[in-house]
Amino acid sequence: MADYESLHRQCRTLESLFDTKLTSYSRLASTITRNQDDIEAGGSRERWKDVEGEVEDLLEKLRETNDELLALSNNPDTPPSQSMSRAIQRHGEVYQDYAKELRRTKTNVQHTLDKVNLLSGVRNDIEAYKSSAADSLLAERGRIDSSHSMTDQILDQAYETRAEFSRQSMSLASINSRMTGVISTIPGINNLLSMIKSRRRRDSIILGILIGGCLLLLISYMSR
Repeated sequence: MADYESLHRQCRTLESLFDTKLTSYSRLASTITRNQDDIEAGGSRERWKDVEGEVEDLLEKLRETNDELLALSNNPDTPPSQSMSRAIQRHGEVYQDYAKELRRTKTNVQHTLDKVNLLSGVRNDIEAYKSSAADSLLAERGRIDSSHSMTDQILDQAYETRAEFSRQSMSLASINSRMTGVISTIPGINNLLSMIKSRRRRDSIILGILIGGCLLLLISYMSR
């Protein structure tokens, strides 16, 4: 039964190593679950993958050792004792428990990582939206500033035009005032202007009388 003793010791050693490594793996998985935001920054993802690979290797070696024990127990040439059979059965049950625990822990960690990836994607989308919104606001602000600048230019031109009109009006008023002064200083010019106006009125009256007389003659002629 030397082979049995060797396989039995090897199996117990692997179980002890696996239990220790699985505890570390479970602790790391718990850390990942509690600190979802620090997975990438703290390198937890890489450590988790390394430890997971070591645990899977130990579980595979444990399975192979259990298979060898089971094959040994089924050898009709060297039938195991009752205590050996119970030990082989116990090793098989421990292996099954470890395999279930590893699958459960891997599933929990994967769910956590999927959630973190989803949240990371959402955060990236939000940051991209914020960046796009900020760019749009800056562009809109640029357009508003440009519009304000154009408005200021138009107002400046309007003020300048109004000032120019005011200067021209003052200039015309000054010219009119000077002409009035010149006219008042020339002797007899007012009398001349009055005579011209009187002659125009007289000519208008004479022309009106002539037109009226012609109309009367025409009416008289047509009534015969």
